[in-house]
Amino acid sequence: MTTETLDARPVRSAGFLAIPFALLVIIYLPTLADLIGDWWHDSNYSHGFLIPVVSAYLLWKKRDELNAIAASVDYLGLAIVAFGMLLFVFANGGAEYFTLRVSFVVSLFGLVYFLFGRRVIGKTWFELVFLIFMVPIPYVVYFAATFPMQLLASKITAGVLNFIGMGAVRQGNIIHIQGYSLEVAEACSGMRSVMALLALGALYAYTTQRRFAGKLILFLSTIPIAVVANVFRVFVTSLLAYTVTENVTHEPLHSIMGLSVFVVAFILMFIVGQILRKVFP
Repeated sequence: MTTETLDARPVRSAGFLAIPFALLVIIYLPTLADLIGDWWHDSNYSHGFLIPVVSAYLLWKKRDELNAIAASVDYLGLAIVAFGMLLFVFANGGAEYFTLRVSFVVSLFGLVYFLFGRRVIGKTWFELVFLIFMVPIPYVVYFAATFPMQLLASKITAGVLNFIGMGAVRQGNIIHIQGYSLEVAEACSGMRSVMALLALGALYAYTTQRRFAGKLILFLSTIPIAVVANVFRVFVTSLLAYTVTENVTHEPLHSIMGLSVFVVAFILMFIVGQILRKVFP
């Protein structure tokens, strides 16, 4: 793939380089406005506000390292931009919002690759790919995964409650304990926390693991960790509702219990991360 050093082209000042990025933002302005609207109105994706901020912060931390690299044009990046634009056209035609929003990340990645070259992209790929986590998953996927996760949390919680002798009976996603019934609703399925925890897991893996294998395993372990953390939340809620007060399922206690998912998940991520650091030093 043909490359050339930017230093050999004095016309490519910082202002000149800003033009393609400004054009990209203008092209995607309606898409980005809709995306921000989803972050604002859908609490499942409110973490989206943090994703660009985290990416920008990580890039800022690498500013000295990036400034030391001689940028060069790489036409492979232009091919990636073309692919992103193709996705943009087809997604617009089909009104497919997920692909449309992902195409922005693809085009941005390609543009950085094209204008600054593979050495820069080698240092910034994570910060660019991390932006994927700001895109809500398609609702068809969200709702297809929600009910199985409700049933999974219900089954495991009822099993643990029976194991400790509380005599729980499960009917679908409803757990009956003596004198009390607890419904594991959609909001308690764990899907909300999975999306945010995947982003947190990717960031934690990238910043704490030295080897790529360790990063990948820690990131993938986020999914079972999120499931375990949500089951813990449902189990503790059931236990408190039975032994202390039924108000634990009402606000604000219900939301506070929801935060316990992140506390438990981060503790588990920390433990897995420490083990992986020893396995992949």
